[in-house]
Amino acid sequence: MLRYTLFIYVYYVRKAPLCAEDLNAFCVKKTLGERVMEASKAAKNALENVLEAVAGESILIVCDDEKLKAGKAFANGALQLGLWTRMMVLKTTRKPRTEVPAQLLEVFTRQKPDLYVNLMRGPREETPFRLKIINMETRGGNSRLGHCPGVTIDMLTEGALALTPQEHKTMQSHAERLIQALNKTVEVEIRNAAGTDLTLSTEKREFFTDTKLDWKAMKWMNLPTGEVIVAPVEDSLNGKLVCDMAIGGMGKLKTSVEVIAKNGRVEKLFSKDKNLFRKVKDTFETDDWSDIAGEFAFGINPNARFVDEFLETEKILGTVHIAFGHNTDMPGGKNPSKNHIDLLISKPTVKVTKENGKVITVLEEGHFKI
Repeated sequence: MLRYTLFIYVYYVRKAPLCAEDLNAFCVKKTLGERVMEASKAAKNALENVLEAVAGESILIVCDDEKLKAGKAFANGALQLGLWTRMMVLKTTRKPRTEVPAQLLEVFTRQKPDLYVNLMRGPREETPFRLKIINMETRGGNSRLGHCPGVTIDMLTEGALALTPQEHKTMQSHAERLIQALNKTVEVEIRNAAGTDLTLSTEKREFFTDTKLDWKAMKWMNLPTGEVIVAPVEDSLNGKLVCDMAIGGMGKLKTSVEVIAKNGRVEKLFSKDKNLFRKVKDTFETDDWSDIAGEFAFGINPNARFVDEFLETEKILGTVHIAFGHNTDMPGGKNPSKNHIDLLISKPTVKVTKENGKVITVLEEGHFKI
């Protein structure tokens, strides 16, 4: 009978070469507290029902030291499933990280595991760093990855990850019905009471969901799940976007942000909050592609809460968000930006126009009509 052991590799990022003290391997033998054990059950459900993990497979958990509680929950969930489990803990720094640590690069050059889970902090400044790691993990197109920037333990115990297997299946069924209804959509219109009035094209672009693994595309996904997504045609976003809820990497907003887009690109930006304006502007200026629309998505997770971590907030049932930047890992996506920023829109009304000219109302003031 196989014995499954959890090895936790702790790598400290330094300029000096790797030394023996930087690498600790040990077996987890003690039982974790009740709260983490509950989180472990939620983690196990996500691994089994979203990433479709099965006994005997291998998993590498890349975990920031700030997220170690969540890391232990996923490690225990993996062990309960009978996975060969390794965890690599990265030391966080005050300064935003930009380069992948040499020790992690070394791990990526070895034999690849069947699954990866990234449990990392989620500031906007480290988005390029996280994208580099994702690209290394998914190179070759045959890895299953659950990426969790900004994950918290209460997401597993109370929030968008606190789902039973049946709840995962119900959300997956909702996603499938929504994708079917959106098939052959050529244009999307988004409005809300705050002033959003946008159109974008999805002609010949495929809607997909993060709620379940696509074995053909092998697209990595965020955990928690809860979106139906599309990569818009790059030059098609036009109109006014009023983000009045939250922004990825920045959290909840006290003051709204207005974006005027023309032919897919940000033309004007406005906010009464000067600090927020500067952060968003800096993000849009990361590179030549970072101010071009890269994603449109529906939130469909009924457990998702309006919390500080955008990772969960963007999945709130009945919301939509527009992202600017990177999307080459989405069907049809052509935006190679090194950055990606999501802007959440409240109580949207969304109408879509199909190839045959038929117009369908998908959302009305935040309520699904399909």
